[in-house]
Amino acid sequence: MLAESAASLTKKDIVVLVEAGAGVNASCFDKEYLEAGVQVKERKEIINEADIILQINTIPVSELNNSSKIIIGVYQPLFNVKLMNEYAAAGITVFSMDMLPRTTRAQTMDVLSSQANIAGYKAVLVASTLYPRYFPMLMTAAGSIKPAKVLILGAGVAGLQAIATAKRLGAVVEVFDTRPAVKEEVMSLGAKFIEVEGAADASSAGGYAVDQSEDYKRKQKEKIAKSTAKADIVITTAQIPGTKAPILITEEMIQNMRKGSVIIDLAAATGGNTPITKNNEVIEFHGVTIAGNSNLAGTMPYDSSKLYGKNILNFLPLIMDKENNIKLNWEDELVSGACMVHNSAIANDRIKNLIQ
Repeated sequence: MLAESAASLTKKDIVVLVEAGAGVNASCFDKEYLEAGVQVKERKEIINEADIILQINTIPVSELNNSSKIIIGVYQPLFNVKLMNEYAAAGITVFSMDMLPRTTRAQTMDVLSSQANIAGYKAVLVASTLYPRYFPMLMTAAGSIKPAKVLILGAGVAGLQAIATAKRLGAVVEVFDTRPAVKEEVMSLGAKFIEVEGAADASSAGGYAVDQSEDYKRKQKEKIAKSTAKADIVITTAQIPGTKAPILITEEMIQNMRKGSVIIDLAAATGGNTPITKNNEVIEFHGVTIAGNSNLAGTMPYDSSKLYGKNILNFLPLIMDKENNIKLNWEDELVSGACMVHNSAIANDRIKNLIQ
């Protein structure tokens, strides 16, 4: 949380502590926190004193020596079941913001959307630096340059921002998504929507993707194969909560792509949308550059921190009363939906099922 967001808490007489140097990479220095009324302390002191600990990634149970702690972050609990069990054994209450129900009311707290927006934007910029040609069409005295053809797999928040950014750079954009409902949104941004009939209904999945039938996957594979063969840039964003990312681009498809083409795989943290992807690595395969990066938002630390902090700031009132005391209202679907561990037990049914 940047100083500007923390200031709104200190103005309510809430004691806010920040780890020394925590904001440096986001260009928010200790001095700014102090000016906002925040106390700058060492990590160990904060963990000992704080009732609520805000972070992004997981924190080792060994550091949390008080069972009454509430921790809030992005923990990917469906992939970190063992850690959730450890938190439960230690009596820690865990809220994982990536599991927040994606309802209209939750939009101001939706960390997946705020970070995916940045990732989609940055994915196109990274692709433009790796791609050995221009993005826009250019008419020069030395000849004409054709515009780059960009294929985006997945029209969620990241995909839609990638469409808008690629169009601004002058590319021709095609988009594939398993949800026919996003067609209108894709076309409104000036991209062509690739349709595959027979998609499973995702309307009850709370804004997340769902697994598809084998027949659909076959037809999907055929369509994607044709599109990747023509594409210069492919940006993949397809992820399904709790499972390995689906393989959308096979080795054969990559081999049939133009030499010098680029794939930016945003699903790298959960295995990637290609079998070649390696998270946080850029590799070359049959003349195609494949960049696996699941933390592109982290390459724009100021804005990602600003948006993440605002998301958390909007969530905190749900677990506090008007006197700023901690009060967990389990009748609130956002509170119960985001809570993974409470009262020394796993609180989320999906995690319980994985344990069984």
